[in-house]
Amino acid sequence: MIVTPEFESRAINTLRFLSADAVQNANSGHPGLPMGAAAIAYTIWTRHLRHSPRNPHWPNRDRFILSGGHGCALLYSLLHLTGYDLPLEELKRFRQWGSKTPGHPEYGLTPGVETTTGPLGQGFANGVGMAIAEAHLAAEFNRPGFNIVDHYIYALVTDGDLMEGVASEAASLAGHLRLGKLIYLYDDNRISIDGSTDLTFTEDRARRFEAYGWQVLHVADGNNVAALDAAIREAKADPRPSLIICRTQIGYGLPTRQGTAKAHGEPPGEEELRSAKERLGWPLEPMFYIPEDVLAFYRQAVEQGEMAEKAWQEQFEAYRQAYPDLAAEFERRMQGRLPTDWDKDLPEFAPDSKGMATRAASGKVLNVLATRLPELMGGSADLTPSNNTWMNCTTAFQADNPLGRYLHFGVREHGMGAVVNGMAYYRGVIPFGATFLVFSDYMRPAIRLSALSHLGSIWIFTHDSIGLGEDGPTHQPIEQLPSLRAIPNLVVIRPADANEVREAWKVAIERRDGPTALVLSRQAIPVLDRSVFAPASGLRRGAYVLADLGGGRPQIILMASGSEVSLIVEAGYALAAEGYNVRLVSFPSWELFEAQEPGYQDEVLPPSVERRLAVEAARPLGWERWVGSKGRILGINRFGASAPYKIIYEQFGLTVSEIVREAHGLLGVGE
Repeated sequence: MIVTPEFESRAINTLRFLSADAVQNANSGHPGLPMGAAAIAYTIWTRHLRHSPRNPHWPNRDRFILSGGHGCALLYSLLHLTGYDLPLEELKRFRQWGSKTPGHPEYGLTPGVETTTGPLGQGFANGVGMAIAEAHLAAEFNRPGFNIVDHYIYALVTDGDLMEGVASEAASLAGHLRLGKLIYLYDDNRISIDGSTDLTFTEDRARRFEAYGWQVLHVADGNNVAALDAAIREAKADPRPSLIICRTQIGYGLPTRQGTAKAHGEPPGEEELRSAKERLGWPLEPMFYIPEDVLAFYRQAVEQGEMAEKAWQEQFEAYRQAYPDLAAEFERRMQGRLPTDWDKDLPEFAPDSKGMATRAASGKVLNVLATRLPELMGGSADLTPSNNTWMNCTTAFQADNPLGRYLHFGVREHGMGAVVNGMAYYRGVIPFGATFLVFSDYMRPAIRLSALSHLGSIWIFTHDSIGLGEDGPTHQPIEQLPSLRAIPNLVVIRPADANEVREAWKVAIERRDGPTALVLSRQAIPVLDRSVFAPASGLRRGAYVLADLGGGRPQIILMASGSEVSLIVEAGYALAAEGYNVRLVSFPSWELFEAQEPGYQDEVLPPSVERRLAVEAARPLGWERWVGSKGRILGINRFGASAPYKIIYEQFGLTVSEIVREAHGLLGVGE
């Protein structure tokens, strides 16, 4: 097919008006980005993007991220036109209940959507994680003559993306790591919701990214396909990540709204859209008009994708003959299958009244897992020795060492969270990121998106309570546990001892359809004697009976998570010595317990036993469900303090004597 400038104009306008019609039909959405950036998207998708619409999960495809997810009508138009399983009817159901075209792109819902975007800056940082995974897997699996992993990560980013701090964190890291497969095209329309970016965003973005270590290129007219194409080619030739700054006009073609904030997030209106179509020579009827020759042009992506995938598959079969073990390992990892016996001979911790910090136990388990799971890859936000996350069997991932599996994220918690998610989107690695629990607040949007997108990201949060001691209330998490538990599809696990840590890691590794947060202590916790108490494998069910003390039907249930389990154990023995029958319940994960059948829940927490006491060094929000209307909760309802942790526990009433006193109140002692 001969592609003339006139034809390209019609192909670009097809994107513009297919998107605008979707927004107008829904009477909801954002027409500004699709109309202003259509030529950028056209250039990427028709001249550079290597993808296979009939197989959206082809491992060696280029990735395309619409970081400005509010402009998703553009992405849906591209997916439909290029032959993904997204019928035109779905564009007509844009933003409607049950459609595959929601108001912002959702990974796993719409074929061809690589990331869940909308919260600005997240897609930008996700791409950095993808580029890390691409570089690492290329170093691990490619061999001379066999570039099994070799592709680019493209993103369309916006003014809003570049304003967000998460993008700055990720851009800084990407420049340091020289992630040359990143090519980001910046839709520089200089408009935000409040108006001109002159209100808030007057820095020199080009010089900022140059300082980060990026190649920065300029396209003066974002509608100039030849200039866009040349810039992308130049970006591919440079070993640095590239930002191509493309000057555009938001809502291009809208007669009264082009270049204004009104174009951003409102339907254009029937008259404005009609005038835009007249202005650009587009048929007024029907809505969702697609010229047949334009559709045929875009649909060439199907055959081209199949040919590219076939050529890669033929190369991979030759690779399999030359390197059968590597080929099998690559397939296993990209399919997300765990190796045989990956959890064999994980550390067993002997009973110890002094015990160890669960962060230390986690480090020991992690280091065994790292030898069994070559896909395990991650790091810490500049807290490696505190989080106990270093993996002895590997080295640090750096620009000159992409084989390394340990990531020094620097003091960039939010960037780390989004980068870890990008690695999870990519597949082939099991990523983790670590920091103090209190700083989970810095990365909460990324944690939330990992849950929304059903990613197997693993979050390691140490220094989990007032037990961190002298650092004081700025570093002592109080509200973070209930806050994390409020996120749907996030499994939060706070282990009671070193052996529960082992089981928690097993849950996290197996859980590939959602994220897991491991909440670990700084201070030493007794290692329970499992010949006396129930096996730590009970953690896998969220809550389990550690022991029934006293020999008869329980009169009271004491339940706790993490470091407070050892306190209820001591208190339970004290009450049993007084003649009471006491049930001790370790409760490391509400979410895992909620997933159990009602019969098991009633077995652990018999409805007939209404005297219940929960103990946890955190805000007690939510424990009401488990203790019932006649139970009590011993928690913390104020910020922490600076002092040795044992003194803080005493001052906050988290002691054995206080637990016994509360239990006496439930049992009616002294009444």
